[in-house]
Amino acid sequence: MSSYREFLQETREQIDEIDAARARELRDEADAPLFLDVREREEWDEGHIPDAVHLPRGWLESRIEQAVPNRETPIVAYCASGNRSTFAAKTLEELGYQQVVSLAGGINDWKRRGYPLEVSAGGLGPEQRTRYSRHLLIPEVGEEGQLKLLQSRILLIGAGGLGSPAALYLAAAGVGTLGIIDADVVDETNLQRQILHSTASLGEPKVESAARTIRELNPDVEVKAYKEQLTSENIERIVTDGWDVIVDGADNFPTRYLVNDAAVWHDIPLVHGSIFRFEGQATVFKPKGAARGARHQDERALPVRPSGLTGRADGNAANDLGGPCYRCLFPQPPPPELAPSCAEGGVLGVLPGVVGSLQASEAIKLALGIGEPLIGRLLLFDALTTTFSEVALRRDPDCPVCGEHPKITEYVDYVEFCNPVRA
Repeated sequence: MSSYREFLQETREQIDEIDAARARELRDEADAPLFLDVREREEWDEGHIPDAVHLPRGWLESRIEQAVPNRETPIVAYCASGNRSTFAAKTLEELGYQQVVSLAGGINDWKRRGYPLEVSAGGLGPEQRTRYSRHLLIPEVGEEGQLKLLQSRILLIGAGGLGSPAALYLAAAGVGTLGIIDADVVDETNLQRQILHSTASLGEPKVESAARTIRELNPDVEVKAYKEQLTSENIERIVTDGWDVIVDGADNFPTRYLVNDAAVWHDIPLVHGSIFRFEGQATVFKPKGAARGARHQDERALPVRPSGLTGRADGNAANDLGGPCYRCLFPQPPPPELAPSCAEGGVLGVLPGVVGSLQASEAIKLALGIGEPLIGRLLLFDALTTTFSEVALRRDPDCPVCGEHPKITEYVDYVEFCNPVRA
């Protein structure tokens, strides 16, 4: 049986190595190889070769294909002294990578020669690495994505049924700043579904109850509370506070139109959700940007339901102008009798948990710039049959706000529909 040193030497004879001087020359060339750091996180943070890719040796086999999908990519693997990178180079060759070398002497020799190093600045602290460890394991998120979430600003319209699960999951995910606007106080009828609040919160403003719950869940998150009803007088002040994404949890048309119009005019992605009894829906409105990655299926458009949940739909893909906005579905508010609120028609308590969680998922994807947002797609959920269906939404070129010739250029308060109740 071979000793470790014998095994290391045998492996070293089976791979190619270069010294630090040659590695420096290669790095300065126009077609420089990819430098792969296989050390642990703590070592990486203390200093690494600039522009290197970090992939600890323990995760090499399971993640290399995502980090370096092209097996013809030239790779220089390195560690502290050249031992771990020797085994890493051998593994990469066995996985089909064709141009792999190990840095003899590792980064220690690189440092001794005075070659440039990059030190991680503003990275996650030890406690944050523990808290967000499951995010860090996801290649599409990782530390870079988690730092992006911590710098993100997401505005929640309402701290009710939809806002509650959305706020909790966004806070748990580490979204750095959550704005919450709600003028209501916690009522006993809210507690069946609004999980941000508790019996101890009865009579307390919802934004204060929400802020306390979020702080207890994740101290990394700053809550910016707006204890006010959203109107045409204050929406501009609130929306221009620098939000990356807006999550709409309102259940009244005046608020939905105000938020939609502001999102269109300020080019902010809007994650919409609606609920009624056993039915829920979610979509993303982002008309100005191209609907990147959105899939449009040729499904039959569903008719408008008595609840008023489903609006104008089309089985064709969104046009080249991008995805629709809320007014593409509802140019004007429908009659009040076709759009009762949860207070009037009721709602299954768990339903906003499903839809609000979907909204949080869409908001995180938008903040990170990953995946396929629900742009141009309306996702419908029926809790009674436990089924999801999808309808493609079309951009209306005659939309009064996002169309080619907009007719609405100022905020409109539909006072006849005003109802401060949140989902």
